[in-house]
Amino acid sequence: MERKYYQENVVYQIYPRSFYDSNGDGIGDIQGIISKLDYLKDLGVGIIWLSPIYKSPLDDMGYDVASYYEIHPDYGTMDDMEELIEEAKKRNIRILMDLVINHTSDEHEWFIQSKDPSSKYHDYYYWKKGRNKNKKPPNNWDSMFSGSAWEYDQDNNLWYLHLYSKKQVDLNYHNENVIMEVEKILKFWLDKGIYGFRCDVINQIYKTSLKNGRKKLFMTGQEHYLNQDGNHLILKRFNRDVFQKYDAMTVGETFGVSPQEAIKFMDDELTMCFSFEHLNLDKRSIPVFKKKYHPSSLKNVLIKWQKEVNWNTCFFENHDQHRSIERYGDSKHYYLESAKMLATIILTLRGTPFIYQGEEIGMLDNHYDNLNDIQDVSAHRVYQTIRRLLPLLKEKKVLELVDVNNRDHSRTPMCWDASSHGGFSTVKAWIKESPDYQKINVQSNLDNPNSILNYYKNLIQIRKNHLSISYGTIEFLSSNKNVLCFYRKLENHPAIFVIINLSKKRIKNPYYEQGEVLATNYDVSSIDKLDYLAPYMALVIKTNHQ
Repeated sequence: MERKYYQENVVYQIYPRSFYDSNGDGIGDIQGIISKLDYLKDLGVGIIWLSPIYKSPLDDMGYDVASYYEIHPDYGTMDDMEELIEEAKKRNIRILMDLVINHTSDEHEWFIQSKDPSSKYHDYYYWKKGRNKNKKPPNNWDSMFSGSAWEYDQDNNLWYLHLYSKKQVDLNYHNENVIMEVEKILKFWLDKGIYGFRCDVINQIYKTSLKNGRKKLFMTGQEHYLNQDGNHLILKRFNRDVFQKYDAMTVGETFGVSPQEAIKFMDDELTMCFSFEHLNLDKRSIPVFKKKYHPSSLKNVLIKWQKEVNWNTCFFENHDQHRSIERYGDSKHYYLESAKMLATIILTLRGTPFIYQGEEIGMLDNHYDNLNDIQDVSAHRVYQTIRRLLPLLKEKKVLELVDVNNRDHSRTPMCWDASSHGGFSTVKAWIKESPDYQKINVQSNLDNPNSILNYYKNLIQIRKNHLSISYGTIEFLSSNKNVLCFYRKLENHPAIFVIINLSKKRIKNPYYEQGEVLATNYDVSSIDKLDYLAPYMALVIKTNHQ
C-alpha cells in the first residue's frame, strides 16, 4: 500500500482576512495565522489551505490578483510568508496556496500593458470589437456574477472578457506565453516550500471559442468554456512540467462537473476535485431561489460520488458557501447533534476531509438585512440585477434573494473567545462580526468536553489511528432513505462501521453491529440494544471483524 500524505491528513481552510488579527487593524494577517499554528496542530490538522494573500485591489477579496509574486500589505510581507511556511513545517503542517489563474486583476501589470494593441501582453487577454458597430458586447455570455461577461474599455475602444467581476479579467490560454508565465508562478511557490495548490475555477480556464452561447437563465455561454478538451491538455502539461516533479498536491475547484468529468480531471492532471452537487441540494437552477432540502437527496449524492470517484474531497463548507448546520441540520433544536453528524460524514467517508475555519466550533450564518453591511462583490451585482429586472420588488424581499447566495456568511471573523470582537481583534473587524461570539467560540468549546471542537479532535485522531478510514474501501448498506450506513475496510485492519441518521426524525435502527463505539454524538456505549436512531444520530464503531 502506497501511503500518501494527503490521504492521511485533514485540510483546514483559512480565510486569512477573517482568521486572526495580530496587529489591531481589524484585518486578519499572516502573523495571526502563525500565532494559531499550535491550535491547528492540537486539532489534528496536517494541511492548511490559504485563501489568496497576493497583492490585490480586493475587489473579490484577493481572487483578483495584481501580482502573484507579492503579498498584500494587509496580510504582511514575503518574510512573514516564509516564516509561516517554516513554522508550519516544524509542526508537520503543509501549506496549499490558492491558485487563481483563470483571470488576473485589471490592475495587474500584464493587463495594464495589454490595453495597447501593439504590446506583447495584448494577447494575454481576450480583447475584441463589439457587435452592432461596437455598441454591444462581442457575444451573449453571462458573467457568473450576473450581467454581461464583457466590459467596454474606452482607452482602446475594445471589449475584454471577464467571467466574474469586471475587475477579474480572463487570461487567454491560446497564448503559449500565458502558459509559460503560469508555470513560472507554480515553480516560484513550490520552491518556497509549499505543498501544492487549490486551483480556483480551474475547469473554466480554456475557452474553445467565443461564439454566442445557447441562451439560458444563468451562465449563457458555458458550453464554450466549461470542461473543455483544451483545459485538460493544459492541466496535463502543468502536471507533467511542474506538479509531478514536486510531488505536489492539487485540488481543483471544478464547478458543475459530473463524476465522469471529475475522473478526467484526475487523470494525470489534478490530485482531486471539489464536487459541488451536494451543496446545491437546497438551491434551484437560478441560485438566488431556495428549495426544500431532503436528507435522502444528500445520501444519494454522497453515495454516487463515493462509488464512482476513487478519491473524493469531503466537505460541507468553504469561503463561498453558507454555514452547514442550518442547511443540513437543525440549529435550533439539535445544534450539537447536527454539527457532530456533519463532522462524522466528512471524516469517515473515503477521501480527503476539508474543514473550513469556524466549522469545527459550530459557527452559524451571519444574516444581512442591510446592503451596506455586505462586502461580497457578487452579492452587490445580484442586487443590481434584481433591482433592474424587478424594480417594484420590496427591498426586504430583494435582500432575502441576495442573501441566498451572499458569500459573506462564511467570511465572518473567527470567534476565539467571549471578549469583545470575539477575540479576533482589539478593534471592530473589516466585516460584520458574529452575534453569537459569546457562546460560540474556541475557548468555550475547549472548556466543554462535549463540545463540537472536541468531537472533531476525537474523530480526526480516530481517522489517523485507523488506516481503514484513510485507505480502506467503502461498502454501503441498504437502509432507510434518510440513513447513511457503510463499512470502511482494509485488509489486516479492523473494519469500521458508520451509521448516520441524516434527518430530524427518530428512525428504527436497521443494523446491530458488534464492536467498540469510537465516536457518537449521543450518550451511547453500545449499539446492542439501540432499537432506534435518534435525530441526527451518528455512530462510528470498530467492529470485531475485518
